[in-house]
Amino acid sequence: MNSKPSNNIHADILLHCCCAPCSSAILEWMLNNNVTPIIYYSNPNIYPEEEYLIRKNEITKYAEKLGLTIIDDDYDHDNWLQYIKGMEEEPERGARCLQCFKLRLLRTAKKCKELGIKEFTTTLASSRWKSLSQINEAGQWAAQQVGDVTFNERNWRKGGLQERRNQLLKENGFYNQLYCGCEFSINK
Repeated sequence: MNSKPSNNIHADILLHCCCAPCSSAILEWMLNNNVTPIIYYSNPNIYPEEEYLIRKNEITKYAEKLGLTIIDDDYDHDNWLQYIKGMEEEPERGARCLQCFKLRLLRTAKKCKELGIKEFTTTLASSRWKSLSQINEAGQWAAQQVGDVTFNERNWRKGGLQERRNQLLKENGFYNQLYCGCEFSINK
């Protein structure tokens, strides 16, 4: 499903989402704090495509349940592979991850500006498996490349959100992947 916002939809923030489990507590927090997000699913890193579709369908169903708009970016894994070329053997939290975050958050920043939204953030900052400093570096870099948009560096792991994520995962029966997404993170 590729839901597109109409020009009359108001949003306070563009939320880059990697999956439903990581998004659930963040979306709940936003809605409870009168922050209206548009969800942006931009994850060309996910491999194989079947995995990408499972995660996309899960977040799409959840967005529809919450009455939120979701935009699906094009799946272009070959372009992602070219973007991280030479970094395939990097460990998790290494240079490949930073490069991956930069690509995904640059696409998010561009979409943010295109939609006329001033701020974006990412659910990547909710994962204990990811480097928050890398995510923030990539988000700030992406905002600078695009201009006229701001990256919200919020740490989505704090304030009970990690625990709430786990509760919502069980309550909603979300598919919970066992690896970050790319073929290089499988079994690591």
